[in-house]
Amino acid sequence: MAKTACALHILVDNEKLAEELLAKLKRGVSFDTLARKYSSCPSKRNGGSLGEFNKGTMVAAFDKAVFSIPLLKPYGPVKTQFGYHIIKVLYRN
Repeated sequence: MAKTACALHILVDNEKLAEELLAKLKRGVSFDTLARKYSSCPSKRNGGSLGEFNKGTMVAAFDKAVFSIPLLKPYGPVKTQFGYHIIKVLYRN
């Protein structure tokens, strides 16, 4: 079972925008471009990269998604107390 993961995310304050961004990603728009333009998280400066983190470090709903969704496929929206996330997991170890 994976203990660490590396993921990208885009954080927005409403579900409708999150769904629109997910649709753009599915049409091939760059995750980096959308994260830099729309995300409210400071990670947007790095294209949404959260780097590598340990299981249990992030809030429960986000953590559960990161450790269960398919790799390299944008997923969401995932609702947390911070807003709505679109998540792309790069790898798990």
